[in-house]
This record gives sequence, C-alpha cells and structure tokens, in this order.
Amino acid sequence: MLVEKTNKRTFTCGLDAAIAVIGGKWKGLILFALQDGPLRFGALRRAVPGISERVLILQLREMETTGLLHREVYHQVPPKVEYSLTEFGHSLNTAMASLGEWGEQNITRIEGIPWDRVR
Repeated sequence: MLVEKTNKRTFTCGLDAAIAVIGGKWKGLILFALQDGPLRFGALRRAVPGISERVLILQLREMETTGLLHREVYHQVPPKVEYSLTEFGHSLNTAMASLGEWGEQNITRIEGIPWDRVR
C-alpha cells in the first residue's frame, strides 16, 4: 500500500502559525532590514550583525520558500541578486511592529533577565 506523504501542518492558533513562519533568531532581523526596500546579499549581511554567511543563505532560502521574500536575479556581469519583501512579508513586518515596540519599552528589564537560568 502506498502512503502519500504530505508537507501540510496543522496549527493550534494564529500565534502558533506566525511563529512557525518567523521561528528562530534571524528571520525577524532580516525582515526588519528589508523593510525600507531591496538589498543585495552583502548589504543584507552587514545589516544583520552576527549572522554567518551560511546561516543567512539558509534563512533567505526558507523565507523565499514561505513567501516572505522575493529573490531577483539580474543576469549581468558581475551577477547581481536582490532580496525584497513580498506583500506577505510586509504584512508580517507590520504585525511585528507592535512586538518590537514592546521590546523597546521593556529592553532594560529583558536585558536583566538571567538568560543562563532560562535556557
């Protein structure tokens, strides 16, 4: 008997679904970096301090797959690739703005958390 494999997921609530799309440390920062317009890979890497080239590549691929980003390849010499937010990505950035404001308002308290005991 052949069993069909599906890649669909079921979520318990909207927050669960949103976290699945932005999960991890870097995607939110990449979204933030792209909010004002397209960036090339090097500029994006500089805009997201601390991210390695390998991790940035993986995150960009995932974000393209989920529909948050558009990758535009310009066939020229030297090759040029730009990343930009899709409508879906812009809508997520808008939703995350409130969370960012909350973080700014509470940054001192958050920095004081003993993270070695939380993890």
